Amino acid sequence: MKAGIIGLGAMGVGMARNIAKAGFLTAVYNRTTAKAQAFAEELSVTVYDQIEALAAEVDVVLLCVSADSDVLAVVRAVAQTINPGSIVVDMSTVSSETAKVAAAILAEKQVEFIDAPVSGGVEGAKNGTLSMMVGGDLGALEKVRPILQTMSSQIIYMGSTGTGQATKAVNQVMCAGINQAVTEALAFAQAQDLPMEKVIGAVSGGAAGNWFLQYRGNTMTKDVFTPGFKLALHYKDLKICQAIANKVGIPMPLVTMTIADYERLMEAGYGDEDISALYRLKHKI
Repeated sequence: MKAGIIGLGAMGVGMARNIAKAGFLTAVYNRTTAKAQAFAEELSVTVYDQIEALAAEVDVVLLCVSADSDVLAVVRAVAQTINPGSIVVDMSTVSSETAKVAAAILAEKQVEFIDAPVSGGVEGAKNGTLSMMVGGDLGALEKVRPILQTMSSQIIYMGSTGTGQATKAVNQVMCAGINQAVTEALAFAQAQDLPMEKVIGAVSGGAAGNWFLQYRGNTMTKDVFTPGFKLALHYKDLKICQAIANKVGIPMPLVTMTIADYERLMEAGYGDEDISALYRLKHKI
């Protein structure tokens, strides 16, 4: 199978390198052409300056872009030239409804669509240890599984189109809660003048240990907020979660609080920092 990837952001670059290492990647496209060109030269793959041109030359198109509108715009461009029998895998984080619309657009071209959002951060993308939540046709998943395994330590099939994105929404709510808990707890430790690295080491080995504390604890307590996972993107995801919650009638006060906190940080110019920048609102300066 020949695969092409659209979107070489912080996550896409790591995923693309692993796909290339396994011999599947033949084509790349990125909105910033210079970045795509440098990457293509590094991996000896073809760079395309038009989405339609890439889609015509591969069997599997992988998407890793930022927003619902971006996904639909890319899918509509892909649909112009993609060959029947091809498969599109979207690894972006968007709404379930967007996934269903994308699937319908491609079904008219006899192309399968899989929603396959991921969790694990830039570290997981780089190391090929992402957790992938998949919705769509199971047969299509099995066809592309060898490609997806180059990026993932686990691939969980959730069900029909949109269920992968619905599961990712659950993940993003949990990430909000973990972010709130870890940043608040570490600010509490700092206020007591405890040695922060020792606190993080002690807590990480117990019941409160978690990925976010392990990978972001020491950086946030040193006021380093390099993404990671951009705060503005998590904000976008939580707005999706909030809309779903309103639709199904589930109160989500933690999500509401995190959205408000993120809005404060974005207004202050911190939207492109890691979500651990929430620590800025918690600790003494």
